[in-house]
Amino acid sequence: MVLMAQPFSYRYPLVDGQGNWGAPDDPKSFAAMRYTESRLSRFSEVLLNELGQGTVEWGQNFDGTMKEPKMLPARLPHILLNGVTGIAVGMATDIPPHNVREVANAAVHLIENPKASLDEVMDFVQGPDYPTEAEIITPKADLKKVYRTGRGSIKMRAVWHKENGDIVITALPHQVSGSKLLEQIAAQMRAKKLPMVEDLRDESDHENPTRIVIVPRSNRIDSEQLMNHLFASTDLEKSFRVNLNMLGLDHRPEVKGLVEILSEC
Repeated sequence: MVLMAQPFSYRYPLVDGQGNWGAPDDPKSFAAMRYTESRLSRFSEVLLNELGQGTVEWGQNFDGTMKEPKMLPARLPHILLNGVTGIAVGMATDIPPHNVREVANAAVHLIENPKASLDEVMDFVQGPDYPTEAEIITPKADLKKVYRTGRGSIKMRAVWHKENGDIVITALPHQVSGSKLLEQIAAQMRAKKLPMVEDLRDESDHENPTRIVIVPRSNRIDSEQLMNHLFASTDLEKSFRVNLNMLGLDHRPEVKGLVEILSEC
């Protein structure tokens, strides 16, 4: 439930939490339940709105005292929107989140064109859409292979720019802790592995959740070369495994491609 309320964990939070529900640096720092309140978010209506319209089958709950829906009548393929990561006996799944508009447009296109190819679907779904503003640098050919086979990896890289000679990082890859990243860079500075860096500051605040400033020792330092070193040696660049393993309409687990997932949802 806590993860469902964290905008840095879920692309589209299902729970609207009030109080301390954790922070990007420490997602488990949430307060005890007696200090927090919650309600369903507006996005959760996508999953629940049609429950009373006979769109899904109902069955007994765990102790047979009441009935519950066997599945939720989602208007859109929620498994693609928020993604999921999990491990079961003998299998695992790693499904990345996606943009709701892209998925909706792709679903509409498949309804109107049931024999649409993967290339056509990828005209709408450009790639995963994680709940951070970091950029995905995986080549399009590799993304196409991921969506065709259901397996692969996605590489994300932090967003940065130069400001008055300093390097300012404004977005980190998904699940990367800013404080841990600062420790990684500071450790290299102490070990004399970053002689081109004079200072390191964390200027993050409420208005700028991510603002890490790296001060080069002089204006002659090649910022691109410095950042390439940090991408290779810190969490400023991170890869995420993709394994589109899920239950199909036959209730059996199977690794599926993007077109098959959208066709079954």
